[in-house]
Amino acid sequence: MSVDYQFPEGFWWGSAASATQMEGSKNGVSGETIWDHWFQTEPNRFFEGVGPDQTSDFYSRYKEDIKNMKTIGHNSFRLSLSWARLIPGGEGDVNLEAVDFYSKVIDELLANDVEPFVNLFHFDMPIEMQEKGGWESREVIDAYVTYAKVAFDLFGDRVKKWFTFNEPIVPVEGGYLYDFHYPNVVDAKRAIQVAYHTMIAHAKVVKLYHAEQDGKIGIVLNLTPSYPRSQNPADLKAAHICDLFFNRSFLDPAVKGEYPVDLIALLEEHGQLPETQPEDNQLLQSNIVDLLGVNYYQPRRVKAKDHMPNPDSPFMPDWFFDNYEMPGRKMNVYRGWEIYEQGIYDIMVNLRDHYGNIESFISENGMGVQDEGRFLKDGRIEDDYRIDFIKGHLKWLHKATSEGCNVKGYHLWTFMDNWSWMNAYKNRYGFYSVDLATGERTAKKSASWFAEVSKQNGFNS
Repeated sequence: MSVDYQFPEGFWWGSAASATQMEGSKNGVSGETIWDHWFQTEPNRFFEGVGPDQTSDFYSRYKEDIKNMKTIGHNSFRLSLSWARLIPGGEGDVNLEAVDFYSKVIDELLANDVEPFVNLFHFDMPIEMQEKGGWESREVIDAYVTYAKVAFDLFGDRVKKWFTFNEPIVPVEGGYLYDFHYPNVVDAKRAIQVAYHTMIAHAKVVKLYHAEQDGKIGIVLNLTPSYPRSQNPADLKAAHICDLFFNRSFLDPAVKGEYPVDLIALLEEHGQLPETQPEDNQLLQSNIVDLLGVNYYQPRRVKAKDHMPNPDSPFMPDWFFDNYEMPGRKMNVYRGWEIYEQGIYDIMVNLRDHYGNIESFISENGMGVQDEGRFLKDGRIEDDYRIDFIKGHLKWLHKATSEGCNVKGYHLWTFMDNWSWMNAYKNRYGFYSVDLATGERTAKKSASWFAEVSKQNGFNS
């Protein structure tokens, strides 16, 4: 039976999640991450005081969860390893209990014909590594490379798609610019150093992987198109600078092996260049990714500054643009984010035309909704709004594939409702709902819809 929107053969259908957000840091043996530490010191920062202790308990229920993935047509699933679980403290002895856990998860996925895509770092720095300076420190980079080698040696025989980082700009923005992640620093110079060292760490791990393993390695970036308010040169310049800071600062070194010259010039002009080492340029040039994961949730709309920044205020990317709320925009009223499905197409066309049409896939896209229980009917959450959201984005993704964009799959964030950093369980994103009191998983309407999409490798409008 033909469908209106048929995807290429072998398309990856699945979802994504992270260790901290679903394992439960108090389950099994694990070191502490910055999230455990921050929750202990400032629990009031977290929605309803819910921390990372238990989360969705994937640690105990992974067999059930993977069986459910199979049921709804997953052929792939992106998870992350917890550095603090695998090597408590970030360096030293490997935790054999964690080796056993991750090995069993990988084997269970493979037994259910779900390919594991494994990410090494998803915002969860071991607290001991943070105390050494986190990504400001070259010593921490070395420890991370050692951790990566341990993971490759243990699991590389079965895992053939690896990722160094998920959304590496988020710890930069949250931890060093805008105070919404630990260590709650507001200092652009340090933020830029963290961003730069993250890409040095990334390149070193890519180099290691290519020297010793035979699969593919990439990075997962949240690419948020920067749309100008108008075609006025001032608005266009604002959007260009916004794009440099929030997209190209990671995309260009990951895919092209170099930083944009106008970004370097801008940072130099304002005295914000990071400290570098002579061998860094060659390292970045020689170790570009095989595969790019793209996370897309909403667009970024910007305009020229209405008021020039106070010259005595700290340097910020926001010196160069203001955010712009486009009249009449379509909204996820539950989450407060704009829904702009065409953004997913614009990203892919940009990758095709300016980044060598690198092999890529949508590694996250999703819709968070508060109080989903109000949509409960006969024991099932009728999340037609999520089906419409996914379908709208897939139509544009299909257009991209039909126009020669090298896009290989679509993963929803996320498989089941999970803990979400400071928002805890405020916004639910899953195909499966999770009852926090009992841990019970229940498929939402979107789960059965997605199973049909996967089975047909496409859908009807």
